[in-house]
Amino acid sequence: MPPEPYAELLMSKFLADTTPLKTPAFRRLWLAGAVSQLGAQFTVVAVPVQLYQLTHSSAYVGLAGLFALVPMLVLAPLGGVLADLYDRRRILVVTSSGLAVSSVLLWVQAAFPLARGSAQIWIILALFALQQAFFSVNNPARGAIIPLLLPSGQLAAANALHFTVIGLTTFVGPMLGGVLLGVPGVGLARLYLIDAVTMCATISAAIRLPASRPTQRNSTANGLPAAQTEARPGSAGTGANAGTRAKDALKALLKGFAHLRADQILLATFVADLIAMVFGMPRALFPEIAHTVLGDPVTGGSHLGLLYAAVPVGAFLGGLFSGWVPRVGRQGLAVVLAVAAWGVGVVGFGGALAAWGASGFWAALTCMAFAGLADTFSSVFRSTMLQSAAPDELRGRMQGVFFLVVAGGPRLADLLHGYGATILGPTSTTVLGGGLVVVGIAIAAALLPRFTAYRADV
Repeated sequence: MPPEPYAELLMSKFLADTTPLKTPAFRRLWLAGAVSQLGAQFTVVAVPVQLYQLTHSSAYVGLAGLFALVPMLVLAPLGGVLADLYDRRRILVVTSSGLAVSSVLLWVQAAFPLARGSAQIWIILALFALQQAFFSVNNPARGAIIPLLLPSGQLAAANALHFTVIGLTTFVGPMLGGVLLGVPGVGLARLYLIDAVTMCATISAAIRLPASRPTQRNSTANGLPAAQTEARPGSAGTGANAGTRAKDALKALLKGFAHLRADQILLATFVADLIAMVFGMPRALFPEIAHTVLGDPVTGGSHLGLLYAAVPVGAFLGGLFSGWVPRVGRQGLAVVLAVAAWGVGVVGFGGALAAWGASGFWAALTCMAFAGLADTFSSVFRSTMLQSAAPDELRGRMQGVFFLVVAGGPRLADLLHGYGATILGPTSTTVLGGGLVVVGIAIAAALLPRFTAYRADV
């Protein structure tokens, strides 16, 4: 057989592996996720901009992180339990519908405000919390479905494709949202409405997925009777049965945490991401930086859109050139290095703005794009380690904890950075946070040597 042409060989080694897209169910879910993710970015921009517009305070923008974090703390682990006990497809359909409805309600409060001043602020925060509650149950089910659609050898490639979509949509979405904010007749309200409409793509794809009801083997492993875990939809049973189910769900949840505590490698994947996101995610400061450092109007502008897009640009490039990722064996060490690189990028971002102000804007964006590239590699390796190491009967619960860390960490960062900026200012807060990431991941690597030494079968 003739040797593979050099160009094709180079592409196969470095560009994203698209083999998982040959599976129709995964392809539909992936494409629908791209559409819905793009729409979701409009709300990501609209909520902080609306809060900053109403309050002129990063502290209130950070408060949105707390309102998002509380339902995540409760519902993300519960969502993982539900994904292990019930039909994951049904969970995905119901929660995606809830996400669409919550976006419609955000559109209503912006387009037809029934309250003004502080009352409107609390309405926005409450609706944002509702949206994040649905998201907290939705994400573990989605993550737990993927290993049922693909062979284990394709999981790393599937995760790389997933994070490529996240990178692309979170790059295009904020930039487009920033532009639309300045278009007459569009504004904040329409951004929320677009989010609701695009979520319909995921609802449609989820309906077409094969059923994924827990198996007898998984039920037994959980210590739950199969009749309970495979209860027919709508068969709530008596109050006594509901109470039994609640106790069984609590047992299942505790079993998941016990497994996590005993597995240093899985635990370390979550610790690494918490260090990176809690200390190093400065997005709550973007409206203030755009307004006070870069000169954007308080309602948002082109600088704000580019700030939100910088990390996703790097993430997209990381996903695009991820062909080498499935061949990495020392995945634990790769996570440590990627998290440290993220911290360095964040320090560079804040340092460029602190030293040069508006004239350092493009240098700052380059640093954040580098950070986004590093974070993509960290995310791909951590996701692959989690999906490969966690047993199927616990996979939903592990995905629940994964989502709680991945999505909850930045929400906690919003709160800390928002209030930190009131004391140190936005750029100094950013530099301090990036430095803490580098120090924190070095300490974690020293305390968790099995994680750093982890080697995957490649």
